Amino acid sequence: MRESERPVHESAILVGLEREGVSRWDVQDSLDELRQLAASAGATVADVVIQKLDHPTAPYYIGKGKAEEIARGGAGQSATTLIFDDELSPAQGRNLENLTSRKVLDRTQLILDIFARRARSREGRLQIELAQLQYLLPRLTRMWTHLSRQTGGIGTRGPGETQLEVDRRRVQERIARLERDLREVRKNRAVQREGRRRNHWPVASLVGYTNAGKSSLLNRLTGAGVSAEDRLFATLDPTTRQVVLPNRQKLLLTDTVGFIRKLPHTLIESFKATLEEVQLADLLVHVVDASHPQHAEQMAAVESTLKELNAMGKQTLLVFNKCDVVPHPDLIEGLLRQHPGSVAVSARTGEGIPALLEEFQIRLEAWRLKMRLALPHSESALLAEIHRVGHVLEVRYEDDGRTLVTAHIPPELAPRLAAWVLPPSEA
Repeated sequence: MRESERPVHESAILVGLEREGVSRWDVQDSLDELRQLAASAGATVADVVIQKLDHPTAPYYIGKGKAEEIARGGAGQSATTLIFDDELSPAQGRNLENLTSRKVLDRTQLILDIFARRARSREGRLQIELAQLQYLLPRLTRMWTHLSRQTGGIGTRGPGETQLEVDRRRVQERIARLERDLREVRKNRAVQREGRRRNHWPVASLVGYTNAGKSSLLNRLTGAGVSAEDRLFATLDPTTRQVVLPNRQKLLLTDTVGFIRKLPHTLIESFKATLEEVQLADLLVHVVDASHPQHAEQMAAVESTLKELNAMGKQTLLVFNKCDVVPHPDLIEGLLRQHPGSVAVSARTGEGIPALLEEFQIRLEAWRLKMRLALPHSESALLAEIHRVGHVLEVRYEDDGRTLVTAHIPPELAPRLAAWVLPPSEA
């Protein structure tokens, strides 16, 4: 186990707001998710605090009285860390740390910490470091608590401000360097995609809420061997594998990072090099944990993120996973009726996988053109390419030196075959 993966065993208090228009059930569900995130980061939860307010307060996010109550102790008095369910402003974080004498984190920092632990590839490490620095930059003054009075202005210019400016400049320079490196990553990804496109194979991207079972489904369909643990954000780096459908058509399937409610915008921006796989896919496979009591809210969170990525409107196949642990079969039947064309599967047991492969074929039919060709025997290389990238339905060798071929052809290959298309009278 890498040093960065070792459990920290911090004790934390989770803090959330029940705001106007948000039900306590939704707040509790969000805090339950925050508890899972905390566990993924190595923290144990000592207490959970929920305050009902119309809106967050500017100084402390929660009310001053509630903040002072937390500072005095209580059920979570042994806790060393406060974790808030929403992103805090730099001033709120600083005020809370000063008042409570505890480390203060928000949901964004927690997610960034988990990503930093899980990043394996160079690309993943670059992306998470960029997101961390973009989050850190406006909060640098919190790192200088021993110089809290040195905040700039008349009578306060001095070494504190100088050091702060030096740090700010270094962070900005590092951000610029990371952005340059990630532009190179995007160029390399574009070259890889172009290489895959030359095979004329359709590309499908697995998207969905974190822990919905995307990696397990990729493993079931392709034998990829991707890590698929029962925890949030178990997979960060994208993996692409080939699937051969029952009709022998080939499909490239890409696993992507999971989404989550309140996904930090800086994270979406930093992971654009990875998430381009979603934007450029021919088919999105939206994997949903059908056993989760809040699966509808999770679906909405995924759709919101897809909208931010400008990926809404793409052909999408809904796959309801974990049907083997759904307590009542009627629930699955209801979901399938509510979403025509969707499929229910269990990536763990393999249930429903044949139906999923069949649906892949149906969805990709529009991606292929059915053509009837009369190729000269001399065009054996072109016939071999049709076999490789298309779906050949019939081949007949004629005595007049022609090979009659009926096949489903990728649109990119059609212009090269136009000269040998049989007219309707012969077809």
